[in-house]
Amino acid sequence: MIPIPLKDNLRRETWPVITLVLVGLNLAVFLFELSLGNRLEQLIQVFSVVPARYTGAEGWSAQGIVGLIVSLFASMFLHAGWGHLLSNMLFLWVFGRSVEDRFGHRKFIGLYLICGVGAAFTHIYINPLSEVPTVGASGAIAGVLGAYLLSYPAARITTLVPLFFLFWSIEVPAFLILGYWFLIQFVAGWQAFMIAPSAVGGVAWWAHIGGFITGFLLAIGLRPRRKKPAPAWLW
Repeated sequence: MIPIPLKDNLRRETWPVITLVLVGLNLAVFLFELSLGNRLEQLIQVFSVVPARYTGAEGWSAQGIVGLIVSLFASMFLHAGWGHLLSNMLFLWVFGRSVEDRFGHRKFIGLYLICGVGAAFTHIYINPLSEVPTVGASGAIAGVLGAYLLSYPAARITTLVPLFFLFWSIEVPAFLILGYWFLIQFVAGWQAFMIAPSAVGGVAWWAHIGGFITGFLLAIGLRPRRKKPAPAWLW
């Protein structure tokens, strides 16, 4: 089980406008999904990322280049259930605010979207023949985690850790919890690839890995808005 992050100890100088907007958009889209009833499957089929559409001639002709591009971005705002949505939004809220504060609003939204695309193409590369629809903000948010790791490796993260059927609240360095998170993704992704490279469903582990690496690399090249964050509790 992955420990549950609650907050970090960094003082932020700006309001996380983009993070709030992203959380709001994801929630609004999910509520719209719930309102569709039996029509939801049709929405998922149209706006999800289906690897075979990007690697096969039939997919290209059926959806067109514009449709394939739209799906890359639209799929980031679709979720498969409340658990999927809430876990993603928790990680976005905990880590996204400080990344947005470091790089600024415009660079943050650019990083988020590029990481989502990077995650999608990693998933397509690993599962080129898969016809399973893939949705979720996990890949984009994984990129935020990668950028956070590079930017604030020593930040302290208040975390709920399961122990003997109870949850204990402790502070751990960001590099420890994010390194552990990445290790879980890699091990699970490798196992899934070795057992069934073209699995019919489940967690898109390699999308998480691709998004994380994309965010880490982007953070190396992006010029930060501020250099040295001050550790303190703000909100």
